[in-house]
Amino acid sequence: MEYRQLGQTDMQVSVIGFGASPLGDVFEVTDEKEGFRAVHSAIDSGINFFDVAPFYGDTLAEKRLGNALLAKRNNIFLATKCCRYGNGVFDFSYNRVLTSIDESLQRLQTDYVDLLQVHDIEFGDREQVLNEAIPAVLKAKEQGKARYVGFSGLPVRYLAEIARQVEVDTVLSWGHYTLLDDEINDELVPLSQQKGFGLMNAAPLMQRILSDAPVPVWQNSPQPVKDLQPVLIHLCRDYGVALSDVAIRFALDHPAIATTIIGMSEQRHVAQNVRVLDFKTPNGLLDKIAELVAPVKNRMWFEGKPENNRSADPNTKTIK
Repeated sequence: MEYRQLGQTDMQVSVIGFGASPLGDVFEVTDEKEGFRAVHSAIDSGINFFDVAPFYGDTLAEKRLGNALLAKRNNIFLATKCCRYGNGVFDFSYNRVLTSIDESLQRLQTDYVDLLQVHDIEFGDREQVLNEAIPAVLKAKEQGKARYVGFSGLPVRYLAEIARQVEVDTVLSWGHYTLLDDEINDELVPLSQQKGFGLMNAAPLMQRILSDAPVPVWQNSPQPVKDLQPVLIHLCRDYGVALSDVAIRFALDHPAIATTIIGMSEQRHVAQNVRVLDFKTPNGLLDKIAELVAPVKNRMWFEGKPENNRSADPNTKTIK
């Protein structure tokens, strides 16, 4: 396993992070005991960063991860989130953040988390995020309930806007450094280097589009993006490799990203992902993928409040 320092924290995190959302039956119903085995297998394989949230499975993922980590808590770095809860339920208020971390600690069966993140800030009112949610996670840090704090979201340019205005330890971007999208490089990567916060990437498989697994019905990518899946699968098979291996290797190779979080719930997922550490993408394949992806490159969907989303052109507010 390879490890990288997460910003200016004291955490040397595995380049592959364990995304615990599948433990909450987010993609399909999972076997709890198999999920436990996946967690233990990940730790044995050197994965030491585990990311979860109350939102995943309406607290189920936190509960299952907490049970799986009994007696192993001190072997890993644990991250959770606040402010996003049930389907469509958001609360970025100061007091709710402080009650939320207490609830998460109880479910996770620990006295502290290594990282507490404001979840999907694009759904919140900008002023409330800045004046309540961020100060509240900093209060939790002061109280010793979280060693470090940060925030996450989808609109990568909005993440950069907020990161310019606050002092946090980490920023988690998802969906913006994959074979389909590289917008993380435009603003967020240079800003992370300038300010020193740890940068994390999630969803390198773009919610299964960049794998041979069925794309969930709730996946919101434009249809032309989804239509690329079988084309890319067959191209990679022509080279004798799996699309998911190519996609994960591509994400892991970004030098400015400390860890890439991948959802896992079974031992075979762990084995497949760890195997990529020794995988080499065949010469010429990335160029051919880039040609196929070019017509839909960086085409994402809208999430959150319209005012928190903007295109690459800073003079427009168009949603991509």
